[in-house]
Amino acid sequence: MAGTLVDSNVILDVLTADRAWGARSSAALEQAANEGPLYINPIIYAEVSIRFARIEEMEEALPPDSFARLPLPLEAAFLAGKAFLAYRKKGGARRSTLPDFFIGAHAAVAGLRLLTRDASRYRTYFPSVSIVAIGQP
Repeated sequence: MAGTLVDSNVILDVLTADRAWGARSSAALEQAANEGPLYINPIIYAEVSIRFARIEEMEEALPPDSFARLPLPLEAAFLAGKAFLAYRKKGGARRSTLPDFFIGAHAAVAGLRLLTRDASRYRTYFPSVSIVAIGQP
């Protein structure tokens, strides 16, 4: 599958016009869209949904023709669990939650690039994923 899975932090940067990250995230998102389809999954959808009171508002902000929805494959869920376990065994903080591992595993299993500004963990636990990292502002 060709295309880019867009991490929620990039979408939220753009939607909130984040002063530090908004312009860089917007430019990276536009570049990714020019190179192929953009995708989100239920985890990303849930993380972004906190910005909206109603699902209709969310759907307007992230229209399906711009951000195709992908289901989370069970293989990705399994891989996420294994990567999270490895992370915890290395002493990873409990405050780091499982959603990032689902996102990285989904990109790995589906063969998608991942657009994010949190590249370090993804590179460590999902080395097969092509990461499009947004640099520090």
